[in-house]
Amino acid sequence: MLTTRVRTETEMAVAQGARPPYLERMEPAPVIHRHALSTRLWHWVTALSVIILLGSGLMILNAHPHLYWGRYGANYDPAWFHVAWVFESGRVPGWLTIPESYNLALARRWHLFFALVLAFALLAFMIVSLINRHVQRDLRVRARDLSPRVLAHDAREHLALRFHDPADPRAYNVFQKLSYVGVIFLALPGLILTGLAMSPGMDAAWPWLLDLFGGRQSARSIHFILMIVIALFIIVHLALVVLAGVWNEVRSMVTGKWRVPE
Repeated sequence: MLTTRVRTETEMAVAQGARPPYLERMEPAPVIHRHALSTRLWHWVTALSVIILLGSGLMILNAHPHLYWGRYGANYDPAWFHVAWVFESGRVPGWLTIPESYNLALARRWHLFFALVLAFALLAFMIVSLINRHVQRDLRVRARDLSPRVLAHDAREHLALRFHDPADPRAYNVFQKLSYVGVIFLALPGLILTGLAMSPGMDAAWPWLLDLFGGRQSARSIHFILMIVIALFIIVHLALVVLAGVWNEVRSMVTGKWRVPE
């Protein structure tokens, strides 16, 4: 009886010049172009830079594994954080640092070089994204996005592992907008500025940097806190990539093509 029904539906569809219903059901989900070339290039350059900056930054932290607030900080000053609270040895282990064995000079070279790469890549991305209206079109957080109803709806959708709007698959949800805007326009610029504030040469050229952050030790502490924020963002980001489908998400950031989930 079921076979007769399928055959009848197929014969009717063919007679009307339409595709049979079972073929319609078998059609693959549409593929759309989701990420511009500038976004994809910036994503991978920043990913590489941040990984190396995290590892080399932890090696630099090992040179003095304590953090302070204010203008000064040394061995006998009260610190608000000690690496020994996290790692019994009092040093960040080699499997987390770049290079693996203690080498402050090499870590600084890696750190300063990729800090420049990160800063200029971010600047270029911001300029291009303003020109092609990526920021205004995709990342702008509107007042209605922050309404309790929208936030609650997006939270439920995340819990159900639905991360896109079927009506507009290209659109970012509110949690994506908030996290991307926070990282691109707050955390990364904050890392760059606090890094500059720890440079004696930059302090001589721009003394207002020390006043802005309340001293070199405060800048160092804020730099460390922002590093933790970026590390947590990466962990959550990778977890969501896995949940959303690794191949589809990675392909979209390589080729720009993204298959809309069914």
